[in-house]
Amino acid sequence: MRRVAASRIAAAALWLVATCGFAAAACSRDQVDLRGPWGQARFSVEVVDTPETRAQGLMHRPSMPKRSGMLFIYEMPQRVAFWMKNTLIPLDMIFVGADGVVSHIHKNALPGDLTPIPGGDKVLVVLEVNAGIVESYGISVGSEMRHEVFSKETAKWPC
Repeated sequence: MRRVAASRIAAAALWLVATCGFAAAACSRDQVDLRGPWGQARFSVEVVDTPETRAQGLMHRPSMPKRSGMLFIYEMPQRVAFWMKNTLIPLDMIFVGADGVVSHIHKNALPGDLTPIPGGDKVLVVLEVNAGIVESYGISVGSEMRHEVFSKETAKWPC
């Protein structure tokens, strides 16, 4: 009986260590998590957080892996608009406020289109993914994003 109890305690301890390790590793600069009534998804991201890297974005790239994206991070929430100048692949754009909540989605932005795509007034980050991802996962306005950029005090889904 003691061996069974000891092995259960050891298994529980290993599970706790593994779970805590995952929780600590859950947020990193190169990954974002999204969740909502549709489920949950994780994307590997390239972070662009300077005026120069944001201006370049995904221009001139012929492709992007399926579970990847580009995360545009701004210094403070602000009005943003995008266009597709010199962008070769169709994209879905997910606009997110400082609380990590998706406030607007633009599906299937067309390559090369110079029409402005407004994202809203209080956008802190924008996640660009391949067109069709939003539809295939069911990502919607109100979904929550987790990333280290969001304040632990105000994020709906903190790290």
